[in-house]
Amino acid sequence: MPTSLHKTRKAISKKRGGEVNALHAKSRDSKRLRMAHARDIRLDKLASARSKKEEPIVDRIEYFHNQLKERDVTSLELPEVQNLIHNFVHQYDEEFDEVKKARRPGRPASTREDLLKRKIDTLEEEYEKGFLIPNVFDEENGQKLLGYEGSWAYLATIAWSKVSKAGKISNGDFPSKGIV
Repeated sequence: MPTSLHKTRKAISKKRGGEVNALHAKSRDSKRLRMAHARDIRLDKLASARSKKEEPIVDRIEYFHNQLKERDVTSLELPEVQNLIHNFVHQYDEEFDEVKKARRPGRPASTREDLLKRKIDTLEEEYEKGFLIPNVFDEENGQKLLGYEGSWAYLATIAWSKVSKAGKISNGDFPSKGIV
């Protein structure tokens, strides 16, 4: 996909009748090139921040998508779902224990250990209140989830549910702002 820098460079070379080899440092054309480059950098930063924010949602969808495929079903019962949620919440436990054991006694926790601990605590807290998952209780929505091919736009068509540790199920909204 052409960037704005590429388009600007092409426009300037077209205007000058060929290759752009030398520009005065404070010319209008060099300013256009600098502005186009700055815009590309800004857009790249925004895209990476957005993908980082969307990563937990995609991870959940892919986890439940894979579980439905493995089991070859389109809907699940509450005990099965709670077991899957428990496994999802505690997927980082082994890595956390390894990092904790690798630390020498008397040393502060590493950044990785803090990150894993915070992630596990956040997931457990969310599970207590209501863990947001794609609605796998409904046959029709299970079919939609199995049809997920990785596109972000497709996620809006899938219904969401909140499942608490106590077994309470409620409707949830698509987490467009990301999962905390």
